Amino acid sequence: MKNASVLLVDDEAYVRKSLAAVLSRRGFDVKTAASVDEALQASLLDGLDAVVTDLRMQGADGLQLLRKLKDSEPDLPVVVLTAHGSVSSAVECLKAGASDFLQKPTDPEELTLVLRRAIENTQMRREWEYLRDAHTNAKPGGVRPLGGSRPWRKVMEMVEAVAPTDSSVLLQGESGTGKEVVANYIHQISRRRERPFVRVNCAAIPGELFESEFFGHRKGAFTGALTERQGRFRVADGGTLLLDEVASMPEALQAKVLRVLQDGEFERVGDSVSTRVDVRILAATNSDLSEACESGQFRRDLFFRLNVVTISLPPLRERVEDIEELAEAFLKEFSLKVGKLVTGLAPETLQTFCQYSWPGNVRELRNVIERGVILEKQTQLKLESLPSNLFEGEAPAEDSDMSLRSRLAREEKRLLLQALEEADGVRRVAARILGIDERNLSYYLKKHDLN
Repeated sequence: MKNASVLLVDDEAYVRKSLAAVLSRRGFDVKTAASVDEALQASLLDGLDAVVTDLRMQGADGLQLLRKLKDSEPDLPVVVLTAHGSVSSAVECLKAGASDFLQKPTDPEELTLVLRRAIENTQMRREWEYLRDAHTNAKPGGVRPLGGSRPWRKVMEMVEAVAPTDSSVLLQGESGTGKEVVANYIHQISRRRERPFVRVNCAAIPGELFESEFFGHRKGAFTGALTERQGRFRVADGGTLLLDEVASMPEALQAKVLRVLQDGEFERVGDSVSTRVDVRILAATNSDLSEACESGQFRRDLFFRLNVVTISLPPLRERVEDIEELAEAFLKEFSLKVGKLVTGLAPETLQTFCQYSWPGNVRELRNVIERGVILEKQTQLKLESLPSNLFEGEAPAEDSDMSLRSRLAREEKRLLLQALEEADGVRRVAARILGIDERNLSYYLKKHDLN
């Protein structure tokens, strides 16, 4: 994590200098102010983690500063020092929102301990508020994603090699292949495992809220900014930030995210001074970012920053050996959740699962199992409890020119080639011509060996 930034307010110069030296030696970035008016300047308040103020000063005193700070910066911890301590003044400061109250001469070790505890409590509150606002359910971490097939073993080998580093990782794969699960696993086996893992879905944030969501804003920074907001980068300080659906990030925001990756700093909306953070970036996409760069929709320099290590997650149809293990794990999960005893798959169910193409990948398998457990009345999951699309038309047809399957396959391939030719090989354009999305186009290209 970055060094915590502390503002020290005292009207006596020698006290400011001595305490600043003490805190600097203990790893804090220290700013100083000689009065309340000076302390309230935006250039000093921006990016702060805590304030230490003397109680009695000429002009406005520390209690007045405390009250003003709690009005404008309610999350900012404030420690009050005084050489004239009394029970009543301590109670008054604590009631006004002070994190702690210490007497002068101050013990450096005690002040350091109080500051670190106050800053950690604030960080924990930010993380809790993020989890509450995002309606995120905590999941047990550090559990290796299921699968023993050769394609999945290769993925896990790359994951376990890159996880201990701080390198950016780009996770590519169709929707439902488990990119978020893998990202969480990378975090849980990294050195940042004790710090936050924060996910932001770039495709789900309205364009006008992107900057505030990523970087936060000051109270009153714009119409509707009624409270302070800590952005995702600040919440993830010291931990990992997953940029999901990163290809959907607006171009205007891409430059600001690039700056954070390069310099580790940004400005909140309404701030004039930078805030420094130490965040590891993971990015996930089901699009081809290199194509997005070619078309000018994604910054090439940001792509190179994110693309230090690329891990491609295989679709479920390419890891058929893993289907039984995944299905049984989902059976246990939903049997417990629903309160039913569905202990296994009927043989014909497993056979159908292994023959189905799973365009929705692991997410689709999970949803199918949940539905099946709800509807199943026996101890084995049977075909009757499954959606009909899993087995309609999936039976192997005779390999003859007159078979419907062969005719349809040839027509599919002809249309794919025609669309690619009209699109000059640009997949996004070809998908639009065919009336499908790029994920489905990738599936059909692989199906007909056209990659």
